[in-house]
Amino acid sequence: MSSPFQKISNYRYELNENSVPIIFHLQSSLFPNEKALEQLSGLAETEGIFHHIAVLSDVHPKKGRKCPTGIAVAADRFLPQVMDTAPNCGMRMFSTSLKFHDLNAEKIDRIFRQLVKEIPTQTLLGVSIDDKTVLDICRFGSKGLIQNTKNNFAFLENEIEFSFQNGNEFTSENIPEKSDLFSSIPKVFLKLAKYRLGILGMAGNHFLDLMRVEKIENEKLAKIMKIEKDQLVFFMHTGSGILGQYSSYFYTPKEEEHLLTKLLVNWGRRTMRSNLLNASEIRKMREESVSFRTKKDFFSINPESSRGQAYEIAHRASGNFGYANRAVLTAKTRRVVEKELGQKLQWNLIYDMPHLGVRREKHFGREVWVHRNGVSRALGPQKMKDHRIFSQTGEPCFFAGSMTTPSYLAVATDKNTSTFFSASHGAGKKSVEPDSFDKEKLFEKLQKDGVKLYNAKSKGVVKQYSDYYKNIDDVMEGIKQNEIATPVAKLAPVAVLMA
Repeated sequence: MSSPFQKISNYRYELNENSVPIIFHLQSSLFPNEKALEQLSGLAETEGIFHHIAVLSDVHPKKGRKCPTGIAVAADRFLPQVMDTAPNCGMRMFSTSLKFHDLNAEKIDRIFRQLVKEIPTQTLLGVSIDDKTVLDICRFGSKGLIQNTKNNFAFLENEIEFSFQNGNEFTSENIPEKSDLFSSIPKVFLKLAKYRLGILGMAGNHFLDLMRVEKIENEKLAKIMKIEKDQLVFFMHTGSGILGQYSSYFYTPKEEEHLLTKLLVNWGRRTMRSNLLNASEIRKMREESVSFRTKKDFFSINPESSRGQAYEIAHRASGNFGYANRAVLTAKTRRVVEKELGQKLQWNLIYDMPHLGVRREKHFGREVWVHRNGVSRALGPQKMKDHRIFSQTGEPCFFAGSMTTPSYLAVATDKNTSTFFSASHGAGKKSVEPDSFDKEKLFEKLQKDGVKLYNAKSKGVVKQYSDYYKNIDDVMEGIKQNEIATPVAKLAPVAVLMA
């Protein structure tokens, strides 16, 4: 790697041209393109950034975003443009008592054809819930969902214990009052949320995969986590839906991507009555934030201000719909599989974790706001000492490949200070896109790869093929060399349901 990058090791580089260093936790072959580097430079010149910016192996720019995905950055303030999409976009992995030889191609096809019906993607209406359930999810996360809908869904027995922070973005000490929600989120967004649970997503990168445990990488850890070779596991990626998306738009300068979205978000701004944000403050915030669309540095919010209080409540409350959505989708998957097979199975939630969010943490001797965009928190066993399983293993991390390439289940180490205890969430896009092709060609490629694709309504689904992604094994080598996480199991895709 040529100047101006300082080579620390074959898997770590540092750039010191800006106000704070940018540390790349990857090998030179996985470096991002110039657009991502330019975005990182702008972030590094933003006031309030603490210590350094941590870049992970799946770093890449995304269309319409000012910040590349695959980074962790700490600051003394909120930086909404670092995460200008729905909070608690995340992943979950849950295992079954089935082995690969228990299902033939016909049974798998029957299950996934029914899953397409039960787990919608390109739709406006999902599971309907009442106003009370919406508010309870906002305040209590998964517990709020389960208490109100347990008669409708067979949730996994360890749904709470094996979700990040017990499936609630708020801690027990800072759960907001209902009045705080109405002061932070326009009521029209909350009304829309009543009809949006149980939808996999609209974007082509959201998925529900059936995977086979191809290889056990660490026998001891796999045994603790109840993972066995050839076991069938479901792997899911989805977000907090319209509530998260619209709440994010409300506080960021991001351009709304669709006319309906723009109309509804503007309606929310005009009609919101708030104890924290009056009409003048809402207009002022919008004007200030929009000016940052063309600036190199990033828009920020003072956490101690009324604007900051409202932003944090909206971010966490809407983010709780990520946990709720994945819990509902899991219950639906369970119902479909058991009905199609005509038998009850044992199900185990391995972990549910967000890879987009901000939280208060202590790093390098200071309390700071850690923003993770396209990376998950990754605490080692010492920092997970209060969890009966993860105190032995470390926090689980998922490294998604593509629809036809392997993914990895790993657990975090105690040595990962340089990334603010973060881990990438997948292979990440290549720095240069391959030649484009259409859906017909996509299905031809998948047939050769031996993976069955279902649904695939999104225009962007073609770009989820392996040609667009970095090599997951190269990514994992960097993860190991930087002592970010320890691989537990390698999983191969069997069937894929994509948005």
